[in-house]
Amino acid sequence: MIPRATARLQLHADFTFDDARAVLDHYAALGVSHLYLSPLTRARPGSTHGYDVIDPTRVDEALGGRAGLRRLAGDAAARRMGLIADIVPNHMAADARNPWWRDVLQHGAASAHARVFDIDWTAGEGRILLPLLPRSYGDALAAGDIRLVRGHGAAAVLAGGQALPLARGDGDADPRDFDPASDAGRARLHALLERQHYRLAWWRAAACRLNWRRFFLVSELVGVRVEDPAVFQATHALILDLYGEGLLDGLRIDHIDGLAEPGAYLRRLRAALQAAAPDRNPYLVVEKILAPGETPDRRWPIEGTTGYDFMDDAGALLHAPAARRPLLAFWRACGGSPHRHARQLRAIRASLLDRQMAGEFRALVQAWAAAARHDPRARRWGTDAWRRLLRTWLAGFPVYRSYAEDGGPSEADRAAWAEAGRVARTRLPAEDAGLLDLWLAWLAPPSPRVLPALRRLQQLTPPLAAKSLEDTLFYRYGPLLSRNEVGASPRRFSLDGAAFHRRNLRRARDWPLAMLATATHDHKRGEDVRARLAALTEMPGPWTRFALRWLELPPRNRLVPTDRYMLLQTLVGSWPSAWPADATRLDPRAVRAWLARVAQWQRKALREAGLRSSWTDPDAAYEADAQACLDALDPDAEDPRPLKTLAAFAAPLAAPGWINGLAQALLRNTAPGIPDLYQGTETWDESLVDPDNRRPVDHRRLDRLLAGPPPHAPTPADWRGGRVKQYLIQTALALRATHPRLFCAGSGYVPVAAEGPRARHVVAFLRGGGEDWALVVAPRLCALPLAGYARGEAAEACRYWEGTALVLPPAGAGGWKDVLGAGAAEAGSDGRLPLAALLRRWPVALCVRAAGASAP
Repeated sequence: MIPRATARLQLHADFTFDDARAVLDHYAALGVSHLYLSPLTRARPGSTHGYDVIDPTRVDEALGGRAGLRRLAGDAAARRMGLIADIVPNHMAADARNPWWRDVLQHGAASAHARVFDIDWTAGEGRILLPLLPRSYGDALAAGDIRLVRGHGAAAVLAGGQALPLARGDGDADPRDFDPASDAGRARLHALLERQHYRLAWWRAAACRLNWRRFFLVSELVGVRVEDPAVFQATHALILDLYGEGLLDGLRIDHIDGLAEPGAYLRRLRAALQAAAPDRNPYLVVEKILAPGETPDRRWPIEGTTGYDFMDDAGALLHAPAARRPLLAFWRACGGSPHRHARQLRAIRASLLDRQMAGEFRALVQAWAAAARHDPRARRWGTDAWRRLLRTWLAGFPVYRSYAEDGGPSEADRAAWAEAGRVARTRLPAEDAGLLDLWLAWLAPPSPRVLPALRRLQQLTPPLAAKSLEDTLFYRYGPLLSRNEVGASPRRFSLDGAAFHRRNLRRARDWPLAMLATATHDHKRGEDVRARLAALTEMPGPWTRFALRWLELPPRNRLVPTDRYMLLQTLVGSWPSAWPADATRLDPRAVRAWLARVAQWQRKALREAGLRSSWTDPDAAYEADAQACLDALDPDAEDPRPLKTLAAFAAPLAAPGWINGLAQALLRNTAPGIPDLYQGTETWDESLVDPDNRRPVDHRRLDRLLAGPPPHAPTPADWRGGRVKQYLIQTALALRATHPRLFCAGSGYVPVAAEGPRARHVVAFLRGGGEDWALVVAPRLCALPLAGYARGEAAEACRYWEGTALVLPPAGAGGWKDVLGAGAAEAGSDGRLPLAALLRRWPVALCVRAAGASAP
């Protein structure tokens, strides 16, 4: 069953299958057809996300096990709803509680599960490096960080919080003989450890000595060789069984770019799913970051991506292009790097290759140097030349990865390789130019002898791209944080209406069933935080003048202006919607709870940026100065000015943010594709980066709102509490259910032009075909003048549209009924539909043809 709309739920021990059953009625009433669930397989105890899988053969008992999943699926089916599951084919937890990993630790390369994990057995003397120790091995041994213990009938090594198995023949060891407190005991313990199939090491050794592929830079997650048919079968047997039983309708594939052969994997997966249930067609989407202008590989048998690309389109549409220059100038005046973001990104990538990813990079260099031995023309260049070439080429690679494993490189692959080569050519020494030419010739097309090295290259570029952009540059580069989001690029600040329509037309043609997201479990800041910050692009002058004044307030300490400015943006963007502008009326406990959330974000931001603190080397003094800036906002702080001035600016900005947020929600639920709702975001989403965006959802509050009367003429209370957004989503999804031809895969998408003084401030389109059409109208770049809608001043705000009209095609002539405001409007014989008549109560409109159509 193809979803009509999905709702993403985060499952964990405190929100199980039975908890999901308890909210089924809510999502059914909202109009959702499928619950889209985080990973179901057994994860590490205490996991809050499920991506640290320790057993892919079992439904996690902490969630309710298979019986709990059956109950949820059965109750969903009774409501004509289905389930989509997130699966994790790329990695598992490198944890001794993982039975397959444990077996490999115990038996080494001879383990029956050795082929599951992406381990280089030729490195590290055939032993697995385990970077679990808090200090160097010798110091850890002397300090008693490594001990021999006994449990469950066998001895084990206790280190780094894990009970590691011993090789066959050592399991009967008596811990009393290996007491690290004595010289003799330490010597025996060391000798015992030297016999194991693993080598304990300081956690810092992971960056340069790890001999197995990890997920990004997370040394607790080990890569899985799902390209091996036997490994695929072992890791997917459960999921295929669940699909065959009818418990699942589709799958979301986590981090598709991490796989060795994404295309081959997807073909194998779809074939296996169809074999498991021949009478059904599985719904498959992949988590994939697309660069500007990039599209999913057309060779993949998928419905599309999980929607990061749409999230960026919708966000960019709401940003005024004229604000980019003054905001960038202010950022640089605060001390932001004067270099273009492309140069900054290249520098970050080079640093990652030299430091945090040094081990992966060294293995890549060795792989290509080894491949070069087969070509006499390459003998003049040594390892150092390969290192220079690959380091420079990788620094300028423009997309996440290429897919040359899939029947050779596509035109997009060749273009990406060539672009990286062009950048590298300008930065390499002249003597390396011949090596670059030779190497690029090897890739077009790649010969069998270079495929192992190419595979290593293609699995290295995705983590390099993600860590450099999303997890580093986006925490260093902050002219406006609403454009620093997963799926976004600093190359694109805004998107005009024509470009938005072009992208929707392409999506309707090529990927009509792709997911449409505006919030996810991985977003950097909530969709309505971004929408509010987007409103600042309509007032860059007043904003930067306010920011300059606020940045000069105490405390004055080592926190640099750029970090202080990013903090200010976060405070303004996440300021709770219902709070007043008068700081003296705020609840101190609520303020402190909010500041604690922001502090969590700030600590992560400083460490991800890696400029003045980091995860590996935190600067406690600098982080204390950062915390002092938050402490200054406490209601009992000695100087009231920081909180007072912040409240006076941030609270009035909530209403413009709601206007943008409503436009964004309407577009997500009406554009070509399948709208995805992230848990809790049906009202205003003011969350920050994880774990803040994974906080418990107050479904009781959402139920109460949903049971309220339709806000055809919304009151300020409807706006403050987010009922307008929830009602818009409910109405749009109801329209999709009652009039499926309007939004199905084959339905039309017709951009609608506007004329008049506000023509550039509206985006409109028709969906449907034949006699059945829906009209979608959303404002853009005018949230400030439209804020009156949210303040009970709709009649006055509506005057903004006087003299501006939509120019509908012939199919749009006649009467239209607005299913949100329960009003009606008439397009003249010339197709002109005045916006002032259409937008009397709401700043957006969702209309159906008046003839024979009624509000759902």
